[in-house]
Amino acid sequence: MDAHLKNLIWFWSVALVVVATDQLSKIWALNALGQGQQIKLVGDFLGLVLVHNAGASFSLGSQYTWVITVLAVVVSAAVIYLSRKLNYLPWALILGAVLGGAVGNLIDRLLRSPGFGRGHVVDFIDYNGAFVGNVADIAIVAAGVAVVWLTTVGRNLDGSQNKS
Repeated sequence: MDAHLKNLIWFWSVALVVVATDQLSKIWALNALGQGQQIKLVGDFLGLVLVHNAGASFSLGSQYTWVITVLAVVVSAAVIYLSRKLNYLPWALILGAVLGGAVGNLIDRLLRSPGFGRGHVVDFIDYNGAFVGNVADIAIVAAGVAVVWLTTVGRNLDGSQNKS
């Protein structure tokens, strides 16, 4: 099996695991947490609280839910397009996490209330009252940090090293 095919398998596997974990954890949160109920896990630092987020991070743009939905579709399509060039395992894992996170939240936007393309994302992980997120958000943030790292060390999607 060639390296590109192996990397594509990893890419799609990570994306599917992130989507499945995200959606299953949201189902759990909807069934286990009452709206606004707070459960402390690590003092005030980390807890659980169920919220329905119409916006993006920090509830920004909540009046533009449909725009966020379109952006999620564009990001997902761009990541899938980039996957054609994957010949480096770290990039395959990172882009799989980005795709999985984007699709995890996109599913909410498409299928949850108040309607198609305007659905609110289920968030339930409370970070010290600063913001509330979900598994998809964790995947996106972790992947973002890794993208910065790989870009800083000059690794391209095909595994080649930038010479600068």
